[in-house]
Amino acid sequence: MKRVSILGATGSIGRNTLDLIARRPADYRVVALTGGRNIAALAQAATSLGAEIAVTAHDDLLGDLRDALAGSGVAAAAGATALEEAAARPADWVMSAIVGAAGLRPGLAALEQGATLALANKESLVAAGPLVMAAARRTGARVLPVDSEHSAIFQALAGEDPAAVRRVVITASGGAFRDWPLADLARATPAQAARHPNWDMGQRITIDSASMFNKALEMIEAREFFGFDPDRIEVVIHPESLVHALVGFCDGAMMAHVGTPDMRHAIGYALNWPERAELPVAPLDLVQAGQLTFRAPDLERYPALRLARAVMARGGLAGAGFNAAKERALDHFIAGRVGFPAMSEMVEAVLDRLDRQPGRLDGAVTLESVREIDQVSRALADDIAKEQAE
Repeated sequence: MKRVSILGATGSIGRNTLDLIARRPADYRVVALTGGRNIAALAQAATSLGAEIAVTAHDDLLGDLRDALAGSGVAAAAGATALEEAAARPADWVMSAIVGAAGLRPGLAALEQGATLALANKESLVAAGPLVMAAARRTGARVLPVDSEHSAIFQALAGEDPAAVRRVVITASGGAFRDWPLADLARATPAQAARHPNWDMGQRITIDSASMFNKALEMIEAREFFGFDPDRIEVVIHPESLVHALVGFCDGAMMAHVGTPDMRHAIGYALNWPERAELPVAPLDLVQAGQLTFRAPDLERYPALRLARAVMARGGLAGAGFNAAKERALDHFIAGRVGFPAMSEMVEAVLDRLDRQPGRLDGAVTLESVREIDQVSRALADDIAKEQAE
């Protein structure tokens, strides 16, 4: 029986992971589930699966969680320290699906106890890739990608010599505004940005899809996870979202991972690796799909992609600054304080100000240095948002 924990159990990735586990309850023992403010969903999942402990990230909701778990035998806890302690509980497999930089410390805690870390939290690798991968090497833990694109790359590379790879192509739907006139983006609302044409995801990741900041993060993630040279990482718009990634080799051949847009495939692959198991994922009907189309991304529409290349070229702590600025810019957009195009402008301005501070981005990637850059970048983003509003 595999011991599993799910960090971020109430988000879209977490819910899909719970679905797969609930279908085979005899194969899994749930150790810990964590969530945010959706206490009812967290308590229901913890109770139905018999988790040892449920943890909310918010201290003020501990009483509500205890009440919801009363009589279930499931322990309750709250706060950042409790999240790390839950991740550190002995488990064989841990899903890291906490959104944003908040997922870094719990993910590292899971690696420290030697668990296989199924990584859906791309921000961990963007902000602190060398730290995460070094922890895995030191403890002998395994990191498995759960982003559909990186899972696709991982599967295409199975049995292949990495030295034979010449290019990696990450696909993108283009998000909610891929066909909007550029002039209309300034009036785009958070509600409009949160309507993904193909995937069912949470608000933040769906808006990141519209701006392509999610793809920018995935470019950096591919660099950190697989060690690819940045100039070999490409992005193409693929509106059908059926080809998740392609890997090109020295002999001119390309391996493509193709399937229906269902996150349970990537989650299930990581859950069952190194084997494959039956999954409740609909097989792809190629005839019904009809055609697969691709086009180059417009960098004027998606400046986040250009910024990602600048971050990879800069190295050091630039990824931590980029991620923090992106998260804060998204906060301001959701709150209605800045417009849609202003998010990329804000992130670029933060990176420029960081780069003008001698040595600011050149230190070693440690928990402390990442935390410091994160805080400084968020403060700079707030200052820039005020300047834009004036």
